[in-house]
Amino acid sequence: MSRLNTLPLACLLGCCIAAQAVAAPYVPASDAQVLEHLPFKPNDPIAREMAQLRRELQRDPHNIDVAVRLARRYYGLVAEEGDPRYLGYAQAALAPWWDMADPPVDVQVLRASLRQFRHDFAGAMSDLSRVLERAPKHAQARILRAIINIVQARYAEATSDCHALHGVTDELLATGCEQVVEGLTGNAGKAYETLRNTLAASSQASADQKLWISLRLAELAQRLGRTSEAEMHFRQGLALGITDTFLLAAYADFLLDQKRPAEVVALLKDKTRSDTLLLRLVQAMHRLNLREAKSQEAALSARYEAAKLRGDTVHQQEEARFALEIEHDPKKALALAGENWKVQLEPRDARIFLEAAIAAKDPVAAAPVLQWLEQSRIEDRYLQGLGAQLKGGRS
Repeated sequence: MSRLNTLPLACLLGCCIAAQAVAAPYVPASDAQVLEHLPFKPNDPIAREMAQLRRELQRDPHNIDVAVRLARRYYGLVAEEGDPRYLGYAQAALAPWWDMADPPVDVQVLRASLRQFRHDFAGAMSDLSRVLERAPKHAQARILRAIINIVQARYAEATSDCHALHGVTDELLATGCEQVVEGLTGNAGKAYETLRNTLAASSQASADQKLWISLRLAELAQRLGRTSEAEMHFRQGLALGITDTFLLAAYADFLLDQKRPAEVVALLKDKTRSDTLLLRLVQAMHRLNLREAKSQEAALSARYEAAKLRGDTVHQQEEARFALEIEHDPKKALALAGENWKVQLEPRDARIFLEAAIAAKDPVAAAPVLQWLEQSRIEDRYLQGLGAQLKGGRS
């Protein structure tokens, strides 16, 4: 099922999960450079369309309409496949406008999207703010700016952007954006009910919108300790038949928390192109003591090392998990989690930071996260439990 007609909702509203899910992409010299055939079936209409777009762009690299359409297609594949090379392909398609201070609006929004994937949040915010000065009702720019504000715990700014979405985009998205912030700032129960009721009343919602809402409901239910409801929402998302890296990663995390690693192996055994999915597969195999675990662990470790050689820092949260659970190196995990916390302040980032601090017996190191827990008033039973352990260790 394709979701590639515009910038995908999962990419825009997934709270930057893909920034953790993929490595920094290689940017080919031009979009004509063939590095790998895309994983489509021979008669896939999307494959045919993309091939046609590439041919058109080769004939006229300055055809902005074709370039934007092709870049959006590549960008959408990141959410589906979790493969970082598509980001590089997207940038190559936009090469004639990439270095402009103020490129055309559609290009600038795409550039901001690609920058946030690479943790260049400052660059992305600069692009988005400039777009909104030029086009105040540009919904995609507004949504993406709200997301980055959420990721960096600027909740008042995020709320302002979410409010501004009313009247310029679908009300389900505007309400969903607001409830994401509410769910992080002390109103998780109310956010859950509001979001569930809004979805029930949105009979015309697209499958992509339903996927995003289902994921948000699953996250809220998890934080509130409503395990059965969380699983129900995950399964509703899976039932939509949309291939999405964030959905698979979030559900795999849920299954690992529920001590069901065999189900993770079944879910992800053929999805190792994405670093984030390979990490979950490695965790599950490690817990099951499977024979193949060592080779997969070595493959993931090599990917992390290659990323470091490129100066890529987008893996830090994921690598911290690997260091803690697979390498049994809590000090390394704590260092990685601390660096990651400087740019990403989401519940998953807080979790590995707190877990690593506990394992390293270093409650002082976790002070920034403990402060965030208090100031945000986030309702998350697991995080609050970790925080209580650390506070007890400091006394």
